[in-house]
Amino acid sequence: MRASADTLGDVLREHSRESELHDTLADGSSRCYACGHECLVKPGRFGVCRVRYNEGGTLYAPFGYVAGVQCDPIEKKPFFHAYPGARALSFGMLGCDFHCGYCQNWVTSQALRDPAAGIAPQQTSADAIVAAALRLGAEVVTSTYNEPLITSEWAVAVFREAVEQGLTCSFVSNGNATPRVLDYLEPYVRLYKVDLKTFQDKQYRKLGGRLEPVLDTIRALVARGIWTEIVTLTVPGYNDSDEELRDIAEFVASVSADIPWHVTAFHKDYKMTDPANTDVGTLLRAWEIGKRAGLRYVYAGNLPGSVGDTESTFCPGCDGKLVDRRGFQILSDRMRQGECPDCGTRIAGVWREVANAVERTDTVQPPVKSNSTPSAASRSSRSSL
Repeated sequence: MRASADTLGDVLREHSRESELHDTLADGSSRCYACGHECLVKPGRFGVCRVRYNEGGTLYAPFGYVAGVQCDPIEKKPFFHAYPGARALSFGMLGCDFHCGYCQNWVTSQALRDPAAGIAPQQTSADAIVAAALRLGAEVVTSTYNEPLITSEWAVAVFREAVEQGLTCSFVSNGNATPRVLDYLEPYVRLYKVDLKTFQDKQYRKLGGRLEPVLDTIRALVARGIWTEIVTLTVPGYNDSDEELRDIAEFVASVSADIPWHVTAFHKDYKMTDPANTDVGTLLRAWEIGKRAGLRYVYAGNLPGSVGDTESTFCPGCDGKLVDRRGFQILSDRMRQGECPDCGTRIAGVWREVANAVERTDTVQPPVKSNSTPSAASRSSRSSL
């Protein structure tokens, strides 16, 4: 069921609670720190995200619902250096602090801006989401589909339950964070994927953001010891020049040569239907640029089986193939407690022992039921790559 943009905001008010990421000012305005916009939200107004709002001098944030939930291979997030072959129970809400014309999750992320978008929120509880993860054999719980920074309070409520049950928690985000929200997330989030969309501030501003907060987030995540992987969706004529790809790769390498950089293929979607879909040659060129910049782990994605071994993980010490991938499939995993079995080189990441020839390609849509609403959420969004 889809809710119209006119009514969706009213519906979301029923699924909100007071924000934990704001300061209240003397005039009743709120300074929000959930994302890099740091909106000053006056009473009766919304932030840029359109889901955090000030009512009577109190800032409210989304809470207690899902708009999409499913169980994916962790490689779909994509995390290639964390628990290969694991299942990740992914849940998402509505709204975003950016408005990318090529958004591939626009049905959820642009729900408050575009009347054609929107999925009715379904009430649930944190323990119901975690119970679904355990029931489906997930090792990881992921906040994704919309921009999770703007719904951080709900993510943390879920993550508290997940950590108590021994699950690993992760964020799939545009990286437009603040130090305060990272402080809030740090006790729970062990894995964080950042979309580094371009290396031009003017292009970021067209998307509704700025470059520097994203770069600051990447630096801060690595400094905090949160495992970080970077994705750049390569869009023909937009960010696929040798110069821009080199700038991105050199920046990532300057933070840490151990950060995996995923260069993924654009396909026509949402409002961006003019550029051609990204071809194999562009991905392989980006892969070469990343390796020349000194990155140890570069991956070409979204065209499985067409990009040779650039989907697989190789040892930077002896060049032996450690994790053999095809798309989201793990064909074999030779890692031994995070080390190369041939030369003993330590491979950066978050690892555990995985049996060889793990192959987990299914995507499961679990019922996530709360005690108060037996028909609660099962509808899913597409995962972002």
